[in-house]
Amino acid sequence: MVKSLTAIAVALALLVGLGVGEWFSVNKEFEAFGRELSTLYDKTEREEANGEDAKAVQTSWEKKKETLHVWIPHSDITRIDDYMSETVRLVAEGEYALALPKIEILIHLAKCLPATYSPAIENIF
Repeated sequence: MVKSLTAIAVALALLVGLGVGEWFSVNKEFEAFGRELSTLYDKTEREEANGEDAKAVQTSWEKKKETLHVWIPHSDITRIDDYMSETVRLVAEGEYALALPKIEILIHLAKCLPATYSPAIENIF
């Protein structure tokens, strides 16, 4: 009986530890991505951004998603990939008015997605 309770306690501690670790990891990656997007948004709003700026943010995202694939579903990553690709093309072509809404969507996703993976009651049940 004591061995069973100990095993349950250890399993529960591992689950909680992994949940908190996942949350911190996902939060950290998306906070950095959000800052990069905000910088790109500001440059795009001033019409100073170029294709290289947008490509740099996309390259950074590509590196971040390598670790995020472990924690979040591919559908969320694909959605960001799609918007990021559109943003790179629009900024490179100088279509700033069309690029701004795409960047706004990406900033919103960078803020909202980590909350869906936090160890909160609504995400557990």
